Amino acid sequence: MLGLSRWPLVVAPMAGGPTTIALVSAAAHAGALGFLAAGYKTAQGLTRDMADLRAAGVSTFGVNVFVPGLPATDRERVVAYVASLAAEAAALGVVAGEPRWDDDDYAGKLEVLLAHPPAAVSFTFGIPAAGVIRSLQAAGSLVVLTASTPEEAAAALRAGPDALCLQGCEAGAHRASLANDDRPDADRPVRTLLAAVRRRTLVPLIAAGGVGGPADLVDLLARGASLVQAGTAFLRCPESGAAQAQKDALVAAGFGTTAVTRAFSGRRARALVNAMVREHPAAPAAYPEVNNATRPIRAAAAMVGDAEHMSLYAGTAFRRAEERPAGEVVEQLLSGLRP
Repeated sequence: MLGLSRWPLVVAPMAGGPTTIALVSAAAHAGALGFLAAGYKTAQGLTRDMADLRAAGVSTFGVNVFVPGLPATDRERVVAYVASLAAEAAALGVVAGEPRWDDDDYAGKLEVLLAHPPAAVSFTFGIPAAGVIRSLQAAGSLVVLTASTPEEAAAALRAGPDALCLQGCEAGAHRASLANDDRPDADRPVRTLLAAVRRRTLVPLIAAGGVGGPADLVDLLARGASLVQAGTAFLRCPESGAAQAQKDALVAAGFGTTAVTRAFSGRRARALVNAMVREHPAAPAAYPEVNNATRPIRAAAAMVGDAEHMSLYAGTAFRRAEERPAGEVVEQLLSGLRP
């Protein structure tokens, strides 16, 4: 089984478009461990992506999978929220989608990963069944579980992973919490989280959140991280599949801060504050129902460059994202480790 020690830097899987074959390939050739994002893809789509990446000469990479949760219990609140989006949808020439639950083709993706095992498989939004973990490990994949609090890390460690990804509150996009709830202590800074978990285990830890430059990587490794994960730093790269309006928003004066919101997906996620975030502070905890409902709105907004109604997912270090090739971003982040 392949170890993790050869990569100080992990390129985060960014579902929904930003992570592309070109991005993962460029990062890998520059010396980082890149992850494909399996979220929102079918098993067939994942099969194609893995084949394309291997055809590009990348044999060592990871795949991130969303663990499905349960359907929302407060259906009336979900329906009311979708109705509240009607005017915004109409202004973009669409209607909101059906707020349906689905499992993101979870079982199909597991079959693909077992048949064509990548170097690593990470899981977000939950802990997979013990049999899934053991089967992937037996197939030759390292299994990485994601946690956002010390309590979640303890639960994940009991499942026997090869590594933990500790997601600090600075990280962009979806919070990786095991439950889709609103705990008052759910958001821990990555350094606080790393300090709490490092004392409890010798399992390799991947620190994620707020990584914008080489000093962040050096500092997190010095604090006990085995690897450091960056995502937002790559959003403006030419290899990124992020919409141009999102790339532009990262440096626009009108988008000066981030906030955690459920407005786009029904799950807590960090994004640049735009009209959707401001006008829908009470979106229900209903994932993926809300995500499916807002998809037509977000897609239409991206088509016309309307950044106010797109999910501008980004971490707190978003202002340090640069418009430069992904390989150069990897080299810049790793530069602090050179003698």
